[in-house]
Amino acid sequence: MRAAAFLGPHHIEVADRPDPTVAAPTDAVVRVVLGCVCGSDLWYYRGESPHALGPIGHEFIGVVEQVGPEVRGIGTGDLVIAPLTYSDGTCVHCQAGWTSNCANGGSFGNHGIDGGQGESVRVPFADGTLVRVPGSGHSDETMGSLLTLSDVMCTGHHAAMSAGVKPGSVVAVVGDGAVGLCAIIAACRLGAARIIALSRNPARQQLARSFGATDIVAERGEAAIEAIKEMTDGIGVDAAVECVGTGESMATAFAIARIGSIVGAVGAPHGVEVPIDTVIFRNIGLRGGVAPVRRYIPELLDDVVEGRINPGRVFDFETDLDGIGEAYAAMDERRAIKSLLRIGAKEV
Repeated sequence: MRAAAFLGPHHIEVADRPDPTVAAPTDAVVRVVLGCVCGSDLWYYRGESPHALGPIGHEFIGVVEQVGPEVRGIGTGDLVIAPLTYSDGTCVHCQAGWTSNCANGGSFGNHGIDGGQGESVRVPFADGTLVRVPGSGHSDETMGSLLTLSDVMCTGHHAAMSAGVKPGSVVAVVGDGAVGLCAIIAACRLGAARIIALSRNPARQQLARSFGATDIVAERGEAAIEAIKEMTDGIGVDAAVECVGTGESMATAFAIARIGSIVGAVGAPHGVEVPIDTVIFRNIGLRGGVAPVRRYIPELLDDVVEGRINPGRVFDFETDLDGIGEAYAAMDERRAIKSLLRIGAKEV
């Protein structure tokens, strides 16, 4: 099969890999229909985080082609969503809802496991990992939104949940990438009364408003902090959502959070220091981390299938496997919010 291969910083190419097969009785083989590039993939692409040479990518949906003899919940021909990590669904962490920290799990596109940016993927623990999509004949728009449930929409939801967004909340979202935009959808879905999006990009500002943002702050750093303090009568926001992972974004989130609130952080941290004095003396908490995507998919799936939310609009660049290099470059250069890869036919 053909699949994207990480060959070093700024070097992504299509390469041949062995066709995946069922290697354990709980495995499934999924033919990928849609994949995409994640913002976290850019840390590897830029050489700012280590990544093994070889398969890459962890967001995909596809059609089940083979299942092992112990797989019960899905069958061949099913359209399925794969979370960013595979999980057995039975360990103590999975049972507590933290599927991204499964004692026996791992991530796609790393440590020799097939990546989602390829034609097929072997999925360990298929019953504990994959989620079947109901119905058939879904539109391209719906298929794009289903793809976001493999990571980015669920990660935005995790950020909002971690920050304690609830009906009537005043929320600020730091970061206008795909995760930040999905966090706006999540905050709106959870009943936030006011959603402040921090963005300097006109196209992303427009999308943020269409997703439910009520206010836009284009400033950064101290200027952004002052603007939000002025907008909230000096109090700060009820929930600060951090979706970038840099020192500046985390500092901004803590500075705009009101006393007693929580910063919900999902950005992969690079150069971040948690301001412990703020935590202690302003009683501001910090929650978040790698989203337990498998836990969240079922509750968001109906909203996508019924068209109540359309997070697939974050995809503003589309190509196939032959364009994988440009898919990464477009996001790296901020010419695209998120790159979608059309890999195989639906046939469902």
